[in-house]
Amino acid sequence: MRKKRLHPKVFKVPIDRIRNGYYSDIYFLRYVEVLKKDNRHPRVLYQFFPRRDCVVAGIDEALAILRFATGYYKDEEKAKELFQEIQRLDIALQEAAIEMQKDLVVEYTRKKWDLRMKLNELWVDKWDEIEVKALYDGDEAKEWEPIMVIEGDPTYFGYLETVLLGVIARATSTATAVKSVVKAANGKPVLYFSARFDHYWVQATDGYAALCAGAFGVSTDANADYWGVESMGTMPHALIAAYEGSTEAAAIAFDKHMPENVKRIILVDWENDVIGTTFKVIKSFYEKQMGKPFILGVTDPSPIIGEGKGKIWGVRFDTAGNMRDVSVVPRDESSLGVCPELVWKARQEFDKVGLKDLKIVVSGGFDAEKIALFEKLKVPADVYAVGSKLLRLKVDITADVVEVNGKPCAKAGRQKLDHSRLEPVSKRYWEEV
Repeated sequence: MRKKRLHPKVFKVPIDRIRNGYYSDIYFLRYVEVLKKDNRHPRVLYQFFPRRDCVVAGIDEALAILRFATGYYKDEEKAKELFQEIQRLDIALQEAAIEMQKDLVVEYTRKKWDLRMKLNELWVDKWDEIEVKALYDGDEAKEWEPIMVIEGDPTYFGYLETVLLGVIARATSTATAVKSVVKAANGKPVLYFSARFDHYWVQATDGYAALCAGAFGVSTDANADYWGVESMGTMPHALIAAYEGSTEAAAIAFDKHMPENVKRIILVDWENDVIGTTFKVIKSFYEKQMGKPFILGVTDPSPIIGEGKGKIWGVRFDTAGNMRDVSVVPRDESSLGVCPELVWKARQEFDKVGLKDLKIVVSGGFDAEKIALFEKLKVPADVYAVGSKLLRLKVDITADVVEVNGKPCAKAGRQKLDHSRLEPVSKRYWEEV
């Protein structure tokens, strides 16, 4: 199947701010300023590469930025004045919106758009005058391997280096981390649950990168935004607390009020007894749904196991790493948290009472190494949920000029490398099938 890039409009690029250098390192702004004032317009070849083996992501967002921000303002002083006024209006608009002052919101919005139209009239688009080649999001790349090259006049795009490197580095770091746990999971679903460990502004990029790398699901709508899928998750501990520590009551309420398509995955570690709590939840759930008594080991629980309303799809173990579940025999640190023994015992006990189809979701301190251990030991976990550890890996992306006016020109230790894997990006790439 031919790979396809995302439409640049998907990324909600803050066009005015990027064009005005709001997110650019000052030295890149000054670099372009010097070239313009000296009337120097070389044709350069920029080469982007990672500092370690990785799964590439963020390329499509970088292309969107290039598409909307390659060019210049024909009257830079006027553009600066307009942008500063837009910034002041943004502050006033925010205050009015918080105070629900509708008339002011409408007035400021109209003024802002009038200014934006004037600002846009000053913009000279030069997207058609650069050449770009790149890998696709989700491709794997080796350390130092070129993942994108830009050729053209740097006065049109040189100021974007900070932003381009940032969006690729962030997304590539996330994708590389997710890919490592996806590989370790041997085909079992991996849930990306990292949103609560970082600033909400990065959720869309992180979720997109995670899905590019093979994650089964993400936990927020922002995570799912670029990909166009629905977020998914389990009930939180806070819901159990709100029902005075009753996992059974929280589970029944969760099922009652959630839509049909939401998988009922019940957290069962509140009392540090995942097996016992699961059995209590099954009993309460069965009696609520079926309207008759449930006797563990005698009554068939299958009518309430599976997908859909009135059924439990799975249970999630999230035992803290400094605690030992009551079913685990104390040995050493390997007995703490969600350990192999806990999952093995739970699966055996579940199967004894007819819960063979009840899925076990594990979370809490999982990374590629821990998942690989679980798989090596053939631990019967069905789904891995991974959180903060996916944000610890960092892939640095670097960009260098390696050619000027068609001739080699690079800092010591850098040179033009093999670009044979890079695909040309057409001027209207988003229209390609």
